[in-house]
Amino acid sequence: MPALPQALPHGLARGSRYDALFFDLDGTLLDTEALALETGLAVFAAAGHPVGPALLHRLVGRDEPTSEAILRAELPHADVGSIRRDWAAAFAAGVETGLVLKPGVAELLDATDGHRRAVVTSTGRPGAHRKLAIAGIAARFELVISLDDVTAPKPAPDPYLLAAGRMGLDAARCLVFEDSDTGAEAGHRAGCTVVQVPDVGVTTGRFAHHLADDLLSGARLAGLIG
Repeated sequence: MPALPQALPHGLARGSRYDALFFDLDGTLLDTEALALETGLAVFAAAGHPVGPALLHRLVGRDEPTSEAILRAELPHADVGSIRRDWAAAFAAGVETGLVLKPGVAELLDATDGHRRAVVTSTGRPGAHRKLAIAGIAARFELVISLDDVTAPKPAPDPYLLAAGRMGLDAARCLVFEDSDTGAEAGHRAGCTVVQVPDVGVTTGRFAHHLADDLLSGARLAGLIG
């Protein structure tokens, strides 16, 4: 991991009130949303159903069944199942070439080694663990909550409540990092403090306690780091 920048000489803020840190995966820890958008636009166009970024932005933070329902409603005459399979294959191929961490991830993980941490994602279990492994950060989290672990995914609070429960913690003493409104709503409804760092698409920020341009700024606003 790279050395901490001069802005973080003291690491964790003194007297931190958080018992655990929960991170969304795609668009928060990993720069995967741009890859999803690029491959999605290409696959839809190749299938004869070109779409714009706005439609794909509506899928950010959504679980796969919800995303498929949105696409079927918007493209009733398209073979959405086939398109999604091709899209998944193109995205997976891109993932295998390597994943880039979002700005500030390495520094924030280094600065918060004194905290318990979990990943809470709407990605299925195999995909989530594969991405973390490729990115080289799997060992930095004690728990991964995936789509396969809940019956009600984000924006329901269930994923975050489950993460807190499995760690034996009160969700109100946990800090969530999210990029999408969908994820921020889940964290907010769970009673967590939410830092939202928008990635792609338009965001309202209505569910965020702290809206920031990057993870390190958000962590400072939340009083996590000094």
